[in-house]
Amino acid sequence: MVESVTERTGEVPEDMELVYAFPRSMARVSTHYCPGCVHGIVHRLVGEVIDELGIRDRTIGVAPVGCAVLAYNYFDVDFVEAAHGRAPAMATGIKRVHPDSIVFTYQGDGDLAAIGTAEIIHAANRGELITTVFINNGIYGMTGGQMAPTTLPGMVTTSTPTGRDCRVAGHPVRMSEILAQTEGTAYITRQMALDVVSIRRTKRAIKRAFLTQMHGLGFSCVEVLSTCPTNWHMDPWAAMQWAKENMASYFPVQTFKMTEAVEALKV
Repeated sequence: MVESVTERTGEVPEDMELVYAFPRSMARVSTHYCPGCVHGIVHRLVGEVIDELGIRDRTIGVAPVGCAVLAYNYFDVDFVEAAHGRAPAMATGIKRVHPDSIVFTYQGDGDLAAIGTAEIIHAANRGELITTVFINNGIYGMTGGQMAPTTLPGMVTTSTPTGRDCRVAGHPVRMSEILAQTEGTAYITRQMALDVVSIRRTKRAIKRAFLTQMHGLGFSCVEVLSTCPTNWHMDPWAAMQWAKENMASYFPVQTFKMTEAVEALKV
């Protein structure tokens, strides 16, 4: 009832306290994501941040190729579709043509850390005033569960049926650590969205990343450890527990770079 009244009038009745509402920056559509997928959670966090910052009318998102290829269906803001891995390049062009816009890319590990490695590193190194939300679930989800650059050692995938052998396939790529070394980055952090506490911390990180862009402080990226229950062949609960026990130990949850100007932001 609170939500419906609020939507009609834009205000909360005096005798009610608004504790939860559908983000205005998101569209009311059914999800196509698998049960237990973390994409929906992170979508909502981004939508809440856009609402809270009051930037809905000037936000432009760039959708990737991968499981989140249809990200534009879920947001009620301007969105464009990029070729596989090229979201940072497209975001760079949009931001330079429309410098007053808030531009963000939403990318998975196959998109960002494989075919898009060069794009993200050079955009970060140039200090492009864009924000990246990077979903790391350690696998290629949309194409059938093949090994990704972030697949853990020994992890079974359709292309590594006996487990990832680092002697053959190389080691998992720690993208946040790499991006933090570039001169143009202002805020690089790795979080996770696997329980209530980590979800709240991830939202705060996303908000700081958007504020970094809004204040013109440099490139910002929030990596989010997530799950893929379908391709991990686990139920959603087991997948979240596995991610906390295994992914978080290989990909430490921490902030790798935060300039003094970014740290001073009120989040």
